[in-house]
Amino acid sequence: MLNTEFKKKFDTEKNPLYKAAVKNDFLFFMKKMDSIENVALIAALLKVKNLEDLKKINSKTVLSPQQDFPKSIEKTADYPGGINALRKEVAQLFYGGGVFSEKGNIKTNVAFIVEKDGTISDVKAEGDNFTFNRQAEIAVYSVSEKFSPAYTNGNPVRYRFRLPLVLNFD
Repeated sequence: MLNTEFKKKFDTEKNPLYKAAVKNDFLFFMKKMDSIENVALIAALLKVKNLEDLKKINSKTVLSPQQDFPKSIEKTADYPGGINALRKEVAQLFYGGGVFSEKGNIKTNVAFIVEKDGTISDVKAEGDNFTFNRQAEIAVYSVSEKFSPAYTNGNPVRYRFRLPLVLNFD
């Protein structure tokens, strides 16, 4: 809708200077909208992380890592469409404008838990660039589909998942 309205205004304008001003206004406006969306996504990430922390604090039983994650898995957790579909969606959800780097190539490893119900929790990105890590976490938390859970002995179990990500600046 915004694109259409700006295009109408741009098309009706005859003066090239005013036409350029309309285009610049549109680009400035869209950049601000991206920034607002990123702030909202960061707020959502903080809310999710806070809820996860509260759940851990309120948990009456603490599981050891061996109890929490079985050693043998019959079927691993899968994203609908496979790993390439997950990578594609994360790439589409990733807000590159929120990443600040002087390097041309930055990397992170995003580790998360696929819960028994296929939801994602405990997303943690580890890499050298803080802003890249946060944007990667936001993108992973924002994926639209649930995973099919991992199974052991015919029962769904929690599963640790790792997703390496690389961002290249030209």
